[in-house]
Amino acid sequence: MKAQIRRGLSATALLCLILAACSSPPERTATAAVKSPKDRKAAPEFALKDVNGTTVRLSDYRGKVVLLNFWATWCPPCKVEIPWFMEFAQKNKDRGFAVVGIAMDEEGWDVVKPFLADMRVNYRTLKGDDMVAQLYGGVDSLPTTFLIDRQGKIAAVHMGLISKNIYQNEIQELLTDPPDRAGLLPVPDLGWAVVGTK
Repeated sequence: MKAQIRRGLSATALLCLILAACSSPPERTATAAVKSPKDRKAAPEFALKDVNGTTVRLSDYRGKVVLLNFWATWCPPCKVEIPWFMEFAQKNKDRGFAVVGIAMDEEGWDVVKPFLADMRVNYRTLKGDDMVAQLYGGVDSLPTTFLIDRQGKIAAVHMGLISKNIYQNEIQELLTDPPDRAGLLPVPDLGWAVVGTK
């Protein structure tokens, strides 16, 4: 009986170590929240290849709320989040929302492609590198997720595994931000201009 308890505790301890290995300490995730528009900084531009070899830039998503997720196939918390992100992508695709995954596996597409197929990932995934990780503050913990507003500014950052509800609430907040709160200025209707030659 004691041996079974010890084995159970050992398995639990091992699981905790695995989870801690790729996520950050709890105090770093508990305080994260959507920043006020005036406190948001522009998300760094990047150009990375997707699974089809197409170059994708962050600016391709301007005007959308973007969940930008740095992850790897070997990271257990990443595997927990991916189905959530798939659900968010499906549910909000017609509301100006996109999920973009950045795979940080050193083995590249050889391991990422089969993983994406097995998980049936429904959002665009790009192959990351050290350069893009440095652009985003030296991503040293996986998963690391950035929520980017419609103006291309970082509204929230999450390092490690957080609750699905936090993501849902923050995404909804960014999707429903009124234009003046999101930093947009109203543009008056200028009508049509006729351009002619003399």
